[in-house]
Amino acid sequence: LLGQILDHWFESEPLKATLATDAVIGAMASPHTPGSGYVLLHHVMGELEGRRGAWGYVAGGMGALSQAIAHAATARGAHIFAEKAVGHVLLGRDGEAQGVVLQDGTEVRSKLVLSNASPQITFLELIPQEQLPKDFVQRIQQVDTRSPVTKINVAVDRLPSFLAAPNARDGQPLPHHQCSIHLNCEGTQLLHQAFTEATQGHPSSRPMIELCIPSALDPGLAPRGCHVVSLFTQYTPSILAGRRSWDEQARNAYADTVFDCIEDYAPGFKASVIGRDILTPPDLERIFGLPGGNIFHGGMSLDQLYFARPAPSYSGYRSPIPGLYLCGSGAHPGGGVMGAAGHNAAQVAIKDFRHL
Repeated sequence: LLGQILDHWFESEPLKATLATDAVIGAMASPHTPGSGYVLLHHVMGELEGRRGAWGYVAGGMGALSQAIAHAATARGAHIFAEKAVGHVLLGRDGEAQGVVLQDGTEVRSKLVLSNASPQITFLELIPQEQLPKDFVQRIQQVDTRSPVTKINVAVDRLPSFLAAPNARDGQPLPHHQCSIHLNCEGTQLLHQAFTEATQGHPSSRPMIELCIPSALDPGLAPRGCHVVSLFTQYTPSILAGRRSWDEQARNAYADTVFDCIEDYAPGFKASVIGRDILTPPDLERIFGLPGGNIFHGGMSLDQLYFARPAPSYSGYRSPIPGLYLCGSGAHPGGGVMGAAGHNAAQVAIKDFRHL
């Protein structure tokens, strides 16, 4: 249990609760859920520029990271087709992958196919089910993809000023504006309470909020004096109580709750808002292909990690389809902007390619 780990090392409840957010990020779990301690470990392992457990912003926004990878690939002869949806994986007479067929009918032939899509899209939508072992299909269907995350992107006309650390007179960003700001995290019990509401189908009345202001470090993201604010919030169920869906009214009601909470910490925040973009779990699934809206392509629970990710006997990036590899967050070691699954899958694919 995460709570036991934090109690062993820390006494301050606000500090414990703030650390606990990294144990429940993207997970329909509370700090009291068994196995939550691993998710915290997952988020603090590794290093950035020699600093252990550090995180960083990507200059130009997260899309700039994708562009950097794309430029590196094209410089080495790769061809990238954007906005070209894959219809299905092309299979040979013996059931091996031979390329992909795009939704417009174009065939792209290849000796190997690596899928960065979720296991659910890869194996349940892009491959004929009769080509896969029944127990494998059942396992993929049973992966827990519940997600509590609603992401809200906000444009503001001035920097938020927090009661705990008011802005400087010149309105320039202070050190805390350049960090992850955790709100509604005064105690782990608050996080557990927010989780409990979501399990009953209700968006949290006092949601966990991680607030970042990327433009405080990267001024090019917003006009002079203005800023972009990224809100990573929990907990919101995919399906609301009474089987209600997330309509505009439900979306805005939850966002208003989040903004009311921020207003308590930073009076004037609501008046500074120019625009907002609200992405609930169903939106994250529809727009980005995240199953259930899950940022990790599937829960990071102990029964879905290591040798069991995405399924027992298939944790080594190969799949039941010869020549088809899984290289995204649904593969070992899971989600996060680290590239480990892709790197490992590439090594396996290169090894196999030499024997073709």
